[in-house]
Amino acid sequence: MRRRAALASAALSLLLAGTAAAQTFPDRTITMIVPFAAGGPTDTVARLIAEPMTASLGQQVIVENVGGAGGTLGARRVATADPDGYTLLLHHIGQATSASLYRKLPYNPADAFAPIGLVTDVPMTIVARPDFEAASIGELIEYVKANKDQVTLANAGIGSASHLCGMLLMDALDTPMTTVPYKGTGPAMTDLLGSQVDLMCDQTTNTSGQIKSGKIKGYAVTTKEKVDSLADLPTLDASGVPGFEVAVWHGLYAPAGTPPEVVDKIAAALQTALQDPKVIERFADLGTEPVSQERATPAALNTQLQAELAKWKPIIEAAGVYAD
Repeated sequence: MRRRAALASAALSLLLAGTAAAQTFPDRTITMIVPFAAGGPTDTVARLIAEPMTASLGQQVIVENVGGAGGTLGARRVATADPDGYTLLLHHIGQATSASLYRKLPYNPADAFAPIGLVTDVPMTIVARPDFEAASIGELIEYVKANKDQVTLANAGIGSASHLCGMLLMDALDTPMTTVPYKGTGPAMTDLLGSQVDLMCDQTTNTSGQIKSGKIKGYAVTTKEKVDSLADLPTLDASGVPGFEVAVWHGLYAPAGTPPEVVDKIAAALQTALQDPKVIERFADLGTEPVSQERATPAALNTQLQAELAKWKPIIEAAGVYAD
């Protein structure tokens, strides 16, 4: 009897301590993990929202890049972190595809995290080295089909958004290309700028500035609707690849088990950040926009994640391309 009473008392003490911690959250720096290299598109999104979230929460939100293994190293760090709200994960569509790309993943994306909210849906672009021969997306498709063995398609590594987009592009064109994986978007873009590789499919947050400056060639966007900031680029759907649509959604997560009160505070800060005029303006420059307030919620991100897990599993299994 005394043992049970002691255990009950200890459990109550832990509950009260957790409640007290949630009430005072945050009282120190919060780390937002980006599971990719600095300077990439996901890193850009994280840094744009970190500053206004800092203002809302009253504590510094710093961005830390933990790249490697297609984003799974950084995600694993958050999955195994203390569930207190001080370690967050800003991840993209790879959070859903990793469950199928990695057959021995050390965590389960479906339940290892506490969803906080969606951030943005980023269109992707088909881009090429500045001296690429094709003058239009139609000519590019013809060139790729005629020279498939010689065409090189760069990506930021297996599991990256550029890898997934490139995989779907080759499938849609029924034309394999020579893929060249890099350790991050930065190195891949550097070689594209230097004409060391031919093509890449990457997010507007990483390509818009390079396209506008003429440093690389932009051919098409991967969404059903055109992108206002890249109005000269047609959609792939309207350019001979009907039905092609890829948008890279980004979401913010905490470790599973994070107190609901803490999750709600972080979600509120995220929602405020996404209404910040500077964030909206900067996102527009990059060819995207913040999600609606209804989507910047734990429930909406959970729904998105579960749906995308189910969507990508058969696609990846059919392709037979795995990261391990």
